[in-house]
Amino acid sequence: MNLATARTNHGRLIAANIAKRYKSGPATSPAAAAQPKHKDRFNYNRSSLLSFDDDPQQHASYKRVTARELAAYRTPPRKVKMLARDFIHDSLYNPNYGYFPKNATIFSSDTPFDFTQLHDLAHFQDQVARRYVEYGIVPAPGEGPGRQVWHTPTELFKPWYGQAIAQSLVSEYMVRYFPYEDFIIYEMGAGNGTLAQNILDYLRDHYPEVYERTRYRIIEISKPLAEAQRQRLLPHHPCVEIYNKNVFEWDTYVPAPCFFLALEVIDNFPHDVIRYDLKDLKPYQGIISIDDQGDFTELYEPVQDPLIRQFLQFRSEIKHESPALTSPWLRYPSLRSLYRSAPFAPNVTSKPEFIPTRILTFLKILRQNFPLHRLLLSDFSSLPDTMPGYNAPVVQTRFRDTMVPVETFMVQPGYFDMFFPTSFELLRDMYELVMTKPLSALRLPDKSNPIKSAPSGPIEADNLRPSPAAPTVGGRLGANFFTPKGRRPSRAGQASNMGLAVGEAKASICTHQEFMQQYANLDATRLRNGDNPLLDYYRNVKFLY
Repeated sequence: MNLATARTNHGRLIAANIAKRYKSGPATSPAAAAQPKHKDRFNYNRSSLLSFDDDPQQHASYKRVTARELAAYRTPPRKVKMLARDFIHDSLYNPNYGYFPKNATIFSSDTPFDFTQLHDLAHFQDQVARRYVEYGIVPAPGEGPGRQVWHTPTELFKPWYGQAIAQSLVSEYMVRYFPYEDFIIYEMGAGNGTLAQNILDYLRDHYPEVYERTRYRIIEISKPLAEAQRQRLLPHHPCVEIYNKNVFEWDTYVPAPCFFLALEVIDNFPHDVIRYDLKDLKPYQGIISIDDQGDFTELYEPVQDPLIRQFLQFRSEIKHESPALTSPWLRYPSLRSLYRSAPFAPNVTSKPEFIPTRILTFLKILRQNFPLHRLLLSDFSSLPDTMPGYNAPVVQTRFRDTMVPVETFMVQPGYFDMFFPTSFELLRDMYELVMTKPLSALRLPDKSNPIKSAPSGPIEADNLRPSPAAPTVGGRLGANFFTPKGRRPSRAGQASNMGLAVGEAKASICTHQEFMQQYANLDATRLRNGDNPLLDYYRNVKFLY
C-alpha cells in the first residue's frame, strides 16, 4: 500500500489546547496503563516536517474501518485508519460519542419574535442574544466544552420561514397534482420538528382541502430528535410519519410524485479529502490514521475508493475543474518539477480539496428511490472562518460562551461541529447529470455500499407510473411536471429519466433573499424602521429547487 504522510500546516495554538484538553480520558486497563505516556503536542495533526518518529509501516498495519462499523464503538477508536468522510461522519454522528447525539442542541424559543414591535436590527439581535443565553451551560470539569447550541432560519423566523416553504410547495402542488395525487412531503433532518409544524399548521389553516391529502414523512438519523418530533407533531398532525434512520440507508421505493425537503442539512454531509501529486497531477485520497495514543496522522494514497472515483468522473463530465488545479503554473510539468525540487517543498498540492462525495450518494438515492421527486434544498453557499483548503469546512466548538474555530478537521470526535459550504453551481449540474443517467451507470463497482434495486427491478423512466394531473409526452411526464417558469435550459442532447421532456431543466438556483421575496409574508417580519431580517440575514444561503 502506497501511503504518504501529508505535509500540512499547523492549527492555531488555542485550537490545539482545546483539542489536547478534551482527548479521551486515561485508560484503566492494565495493558493500557503500561503504554508510554502521551506526548504533549501543539496540534493533533502530525507534520512530517516536525515529527520524525512516525513509522509508515505502523499506519499501514492498522485495520481500515468505515463509519458504519464505528457506529458500534462506545468510545473513539484507536489503531485504525479510515477515509476522511468516515472520520467526519463518525465525529458528527456516532450514536455514542458523536457531536450531534452527544452535544448539539438546536436553538428554539417557545414564543416567536414579534418583529413588528422591534425597532431595528440591533434590537432584534439583542433579543436573540437574550434568548440564546438561556441555553448557555457551563461544563463540569473534564466533561468537554459543554452543550453546543446553534440556530437555523426555521427557528429564528418561525412560523414565517416555514410558511414561506409551505407556500412554495403548495403552489406547485395545486397546479400540478391536486386533486389527483396526495400531497406527499419528505423532510430529511427535521431537527426539533418546527419546520414540519409550521408547514402543516399553515396548510391546515389556509388550505384545508390540501391538508386532507397531505402525507408528511420525516427521515431523522437522531433517535432523541425523532422522539421529540413524535411528541411535538403526532398529537396535532396524524398525517406525520417518522422514520428514525440514516438517509444513506434508505431503501424504500417511492413511486408517487413527492416533494423532498433538505434544508440546512447537507452542510453537515461528510466530505472526502484529496490532493494532487505534483508530478503528474493524479489525485490521492486522504486517509486518517489514529494511533494507540489517539493522535491523528493524515495520509494519502492513490485514489481507489469507488465513490471518490465516481465523483471525479462525474465532475469531469459536467466540465467542472478542480479548484486546486486552477493555478496557471500547474499546467506546466517543468514548473511543477522545479517547485518540487525546492527544499522542504510538498510532493502534493499544498492545500487539501474537500469533495462532496456524500452529496453525490444522496443524489443517487433520490434518483433510485424517489424517481418522481421535486427537490427543495437550501444551505450555505459560502462560510467565514473555514480551515485552510478548497471547499473547506468550518470546524468549531463553543467554549465558555465563545465560539472557537480551528484549522484542522482532525479533532476529538464529538466536541466539534464541522460544516461545509456548497458550490450550488456544481450541485445543480451534478444533480441534473445524476437524474439523466441510467441506474446501471450509478452503481459502484464494489458492494461496500450498494444501492438496492426497486422491488420490480430496474427503474427507468419508461416504467414509472405517470401522474394523471400531468400531460404526458411520448409516454413520459410532461415538460412542466416539476418545472415552474424561469428555469434555465438544460444542456442539449440530454435525455431525462425524471419524467421530464428532453431539453427541460430540472433545477434552478436563487438566493435566500430572492426565495423569501417570492413566497414569504414580508409584512410579518418587517421591523418598525423598515428593515426586514428575514431578507437581510442569511445572505450566504442559497436555494436549489
